Amino acid sequence: MLHGIDVSAYQSSAYDTDGLSFVFIKATEGRSYVNPKLAAQTKTGRDAGLVVGFYHFLWPGDLTAQAEYFVRHAPERAGEILAVDWETTGDGTHASNAEKDSFIRKVKALRPDNRVILYSNRDYWLTVDTTSYAGDGLWIADYVSAGHPRIRADWLFHQYTSDPHDKNVADFADRAALRAWAAKDD
Repeated sequence: MLHGIDVSAYQSSAYDTDGLSFVFIKATEGRSYVNPKLAAQTKTGRDAGLVVGFYHFLWPGDLTAQAEYFVRHAPERAGEILAVDWETTGDGTHASNAEKDSFIRKVKALRPDNRVILYSNRDYWLTVDTTSYAGDGLWIADYVSAGHPRIRADWLFHQYTSDPHDKNVADFADRAALRAWAAKDD
């Protein structure tokens, strides 16, 4: 198991990278928010040699516009991972299954050199999701022992705690294997 974290504007731009192999950075939300620390947080991850990923917090609505907004603002580099964060929004709504699937497919079409994955919490995966479509892989949040999410689906990334920050593991033998997968060399 590889260790990583995910960060947003709530975390420092100079987050600790010791012992990490990857980082996911919040890039955008909806069609109006860009993480003000995106460039600095990206530089920290890249400078440390981490496999870097970016995520978009999905809102219901114009999925094409959201996908275009995300790829316009997420730094573009082959071999970096793109993710959609599918959960309840600040106003208590959520994108539908069809919207989630459409968003993933649109981002894959707009960024064919990047892996595109789904981030979902366990409850959404088990009770809201009806298609099981996760693009190139599933990043599941379930706050239990690292690497043991309580689902029966294949997963690549597991967020297992948010204390003191979002910690994750990846189901790859080593960083080289993760990097090869992200670069679509598998």
